[in-house]
Amino acid sequence: MDAATATLVGSSMTLHRPSSSVTRSAFLTANGPHFLRFAAKPRLPFPIKHYSSVSYSKSRNRRMTLGSRRCMVVRASSSPDSAEPTGPIAPLQMESPTGKFLSQILISHPHLMPAAVEKQLEQLQTDRDAEQKKEELSASGTDLVLYRRIAEVKANERKRALEDILYALVVQKFMDANVSLVPAITPSSTDPSGRVDTWPSQEDKLEQLHSSEAYEMIQNHLALILGNRLGDSTSVAQISKLRVGQVYAASVMYGYFLKQVDQRFQLEKTMKILPNASDGEESSIEQAVGEDMRPAGLGDSYQAVSSHPEVSSWSGGISPGGFGHEIKPSRLRTYVMSFDGETLQRYATIRSKEAVSIIEKHTEALFGRPEIVITPQGTVDSSKDELIKISFAGLKRLVLEAVTFGSFLWDVESFVDLRYHFVMN
Repeated sequence: MDAATATLVGSSMTLHRPSSSVTRSAFLTANGPHFLRFAAKPRLPFPIKHYSSVSYSKSRNRRMTLGSRRCMVVRASSSPDSAEPTGPIAPLQMESPTGKFLSQILISHPHLMPAAVEKQLEQLQTDRDAEQKKEELSASGTDLVLYRRIAEVKANERKRALEDILYALVVQKFMDANVSLVPAITPSSTDPSGRVDTWPSQEDKLEQLHSSEAYEMIQNHLALILGNRLGDSTSVAQISKLRVGQVYAASVMYGYFLKQVDQRFQLEKTMKILPNASDGEESSIEQAVGEDMRPAGLGDSYQAVSSHPEVSSWSGGISPGGFGHEIKPSRLRTYVMSFDGETLQRYATIRSKEAVSIIEKHTEALFGRPEIVITPQGTVDSSKDELIKISFAGLKRLVLEAVTFGSFLWDVESFVDLRYHFVMN
């Protein structure tokens, strides 16, 4: 797959996307020296490790002021006659005609969503086929240049419509599970402390959306981020909103990765063809972690895909003081350890530009687009980061939602691709 790598913050898998992809979000590019992890006492802002592929001038500070993205505020009614808004069902506003139509379907007639999506995908396919036929019969010279420009505009419109279809389907899966998405992060006017996490926990509902093996991995992921604060549901920390947004985007990526490997694991378990190491209850994961499993010849690609602390530990790459000692044994993790580097890299790849764009837009709608200052050294100046007050229980809720969002994104991407092919091989 011809792709350029955009590495998420330390909690993420490596994000691959085609070179023609959309402009990257600030949540996927800001610098920091280390992976985010909470100590016994929260000292903030928390450092996060990741890498930026954007080049900046070293001669002076460079300021970028980014715009804001509106959240999708919709009207939810308990009866056909009611028109009072009860709150947003998703932080991102879908702005294409297709997206606006599906938003109304989600609110008023959610049971019609499958038929509405099928109809919209049929129309997209018809439009794409018509454009391909016109291209074959196109004239030459000035007319050809004009035609190509029109075709490009229409292709962008189809891409936006497709993104909104995918996003609407993800939102519908949350609605079907009776789980409300966290609204845009803003200080609460009802909480005197100014905490932003006034949303319900819903941990039990989110747990039920994953297999038992996958949820063990999610618990490991939470332990890597929250450390010994995992069980702390009352303490409140003041944290950089940008850092929390980066962790959220990273966790979406982790959920996307986890869904793929769990599907394969569950299939092989059902067919009783699991490798002995992952099928045996007595297998020693600590022994496997200590072995050097790095395949020869992968070089930087393998190093990139191993950026997530769990992946590093699968490959025997635990540095002193790292996170490997906090990862508990699990059958699914042992199973993933059997993958070679090339397979691991493939599973850590976002398959479509549309999915990448959805992750960026959803995260920015949730956390806003911050003002970013680049220092002469090419790093991000965090002194102007907006700080928010959030409990550790609220952070856990955000991470669980993000992982589930990534899992759902994989599901709907696969579903739509069967009807309207857009995923790159």
